[in-house]
Amino acid sequence: MGERNGVSCGSIEHKMGISASATCVINFDNATGFLIGEPNKGLKAMFTYMNTARVGTGIQGLAHMELAFQNSLPYAKERRSMRALSGIKEPDKPADAIHYHADVRRLLLTQKAFTEGARSMIYHVGRYSDKLADATVRGDKKEIAHWEDKMGFFTPVLKGFLTEIAQESVKNGLQIFGGHGYIKEWGMEQIARDARISTLYEGTTGVQALDLLGRKVLLQGGGKVVRDYTAGIMKWCGDYALDKEMRKYVWALTKLCAEWNVLTGRLAITAKRKNREIISAASEDYLMYSGYVMMAYHWARMAAIAFDKMKNGGEQPREFYLAKTQTAEFYFDKILPRTNGLADSMTAPSEVMTDMDIEHFIID
Repeated sequence: MGERNGVSCGSIEHKMGISASATCVINFDNATGFLIGEPNKGLKAMFTYMNTARVGTGIQGLAHMELAFQNSLPYAKERRSMRALSGIKEPDKPADAIHYHADVRRLLLTQKAFTEGARSMIYHVGRYSDKLADATVRGDKKEIAHWEDKMGFFTPVLKGFLTEIAQESVKNGLQIFGGHGYIKEWGMEQIARDARISTLYEGTTGVQALDLLGRKVLLQGGGKVVRDYTAGIMKWCGDYALDKEMRKYVWALTKLCAEWNVLTGRLAITAKRKNREIISAASEDYLMYSGYVMMAYHWARMAAIAFDKMKNGGEQPREFYLAKTQTAEFYFDKILPRTNGLADSMTAPSEVMTDMDIEHFIID
């Protein structure tokens, strides 16, 4: 094998989750390193697999949402507590199943909306990945750059936004289970522990947010990527402008597309003329705002297809398509309004975040 290189395992890391992945501290004292690939091209190569891993982490977020929902729904059907406020639903039982309570429905519908919306977003970027692979095989540099730019815009959103809402989905599952959610035998507490790291590795949510706003949106084209993306949404909205069933979705998306571009412009001007730190201060709000709008577009598209299938027939039972339209309505009515607070927050004065003396953070 040759002389021993100076590499050793310093310790096994003890983590709050993913315990089956035995990560460790590796010491490279007096070790010899070997160059792989071209000199001074390592960072570019690193980001090739790093961005792939970021999309993969977004898929993990989806997996955690899906598992939390699949655990929560059967439990909500079986667990009984109190009577529904609108009247007794199961008179032959001592209490009604908790899924009859509107607040539990809110938790379940949020899980369902996030899970199915996230899956649609990931499939969408999967198509981009296929087109990029095809262009790479053909050696078409112009096409490669085109699809790399499109994937680059989506990557921090898939990684950052989807893993953040996965935490909410898992939290909702714990709420549905109540105290049982904290007990190992039900499985929810493991999801909560294992899902937590997805917001951290391959770059924290803050890193993804800076990448999205600072690099992908403002540095690389001064907001062009948002203008192009929203132009595509607006074109789609135009196709459904006269459809009465789609009116609420088209109107909401139209307003959001305009607002998204205005917010991007305001942040760019503030950063250029007044306060460069606004990019860091506003970036996480901007990331989450972008994610909610992107998911809204996907839910509107799913609703449009579902309405068509209910009218003209489809491969699935009518109830399947009805559930799609009802979930889309829930997303637009109950989740999408979060963008209002995010818009206010990202444009609010941020100087205190940089001006306050760090010594004043201490609580006396």
